[in-house]
Amino acid sequence: MLKAPPLSLYIHIPWCVEKCPYCDFNSHALKNTIPEQAYVEALIEDLDADIQRFNLTDRPLHSIFIGGGTPSLFSPEAIESLLTQVLARFTHKADIEITLEANPGTVEADKFVGFFNAGVSRLSIGVQSFASDKLIKLGRIHDSNQAKKAADLATKCGVSSFNLDLMHGLPNQSIDNALDDLKTAISLNPTHISWYQLTIEPNTAFHSKPPTLPQDDILWEIQDQGVKLLTEAGYIQYEISAYAKKGYQCQHNLNYWQFGDYLGIGCGAHGKVTDTLAQKIYRTVKVKHPKGYLDQHREHLDHLTEVDKSERPFEFMMNQLRLHTSFNVTDYQNTTGLGIETIEPTLLIAQQKGLMESSNHNGIVLWQVTKNGQRFLNDLLELFL
Repeated sequence: MLKAPPLSLYIHIPWCVEKCPYCDFNSHALKNTIPEQAYVEALIEDLDADIQRFNLTDRPLHSIFIGGGTPSLFSPEAIESLLTQVLARFTHKADIEITLEANPGTVEADKFVGFFNAGVSRLSIGVQSFASDKLIKLGRIHDSNQAKKAADLATKCGVSSFNLDLMHGLPNQSIDNALDDLKTAISLNPTHISWYQLTIEPNTAFHSKPPTLPQDDILWEIQDQGVKLLTEAGYIQYEISAYAKKGYQCQHNLNYWQFGDYLGIGCGAHGKVTDTLAQKIYRTVKVKHPKGYLDQHREHLDHLTEVDKSERPFEFMMNQLRLHTSFNVTDYQNTTGLGIETIEPTLLIAQQKGLMESSNHNGIVLWQVTKNGQRFLNDLLELFL
């Protein structure tokens, strides 16, 4: 039987100074002044519609993540107005995790104290690299010094945690280049580092004109040596590309990967909501373009679909297998509404292939991906299709 998992909220702010050539997110280069007030009003209307649509008045809010785009282009006053209205609609812990993505450019970084005063408790700073040539190739508008200054300001502004986003496998990047980036990030002492490999996505400038990326053997060596560096520095790898000091895992993203629920409001935002009364799981997608989203005569919901029972095992595993922690039968049953017999035969096949392993703790069977399963994750996921 389906039980209601934690409920998070994702808020999408779509504007950027300019579009990066690797980015496939719903972001739009800023051409005029951001319509802050109108967009905040639209976000709250969007949220109220979801609360009514799914009867969420009694469900507590687990976490908030403001992503984009570049949310730090918004003023602290607009963020405060938005968060005040959101939090008034839910019960929540006093120390609820509220993350805001930020660009390390000087103008945005100077706003960090204002964001903290507005209610933001966690910053995620999009550094990507500390090498000037790599930043130019990636289309980033900041330089290495601005990135370091942003990290320093995040340390001092009052937030309880901050993340540095860092890429590896960049165009013409050597092993030493990649590890130097990582060493610089570690030296800035963030509580969390998201360190992930650049991939070429459809509908991006890099897809149209692909850059020369490192060979697979170099990519594997970067990953292997990088994990050792992070581990030695006290960071725990708890997900494919997420490393945190003890107690600083991103609670919002953990809820995604544990197949929790999340509302998605804003241009093109995606959501997943469990209806325990109807025993159904729904996914939502909102109107993508800012002009259409801000149209007062148009509903913000673009489409609503049900996650069929046949799709739930794969969806659960696609998220869960990103984590370096185990899950048990109860986790699977509660979040999918299905019995373990719907997935156990495949788990046993994965175990025989050395991609999954099981253990018994006080009569409770726990399943976890192996190191080989982490390396060949796509092959493992294909078993559950």
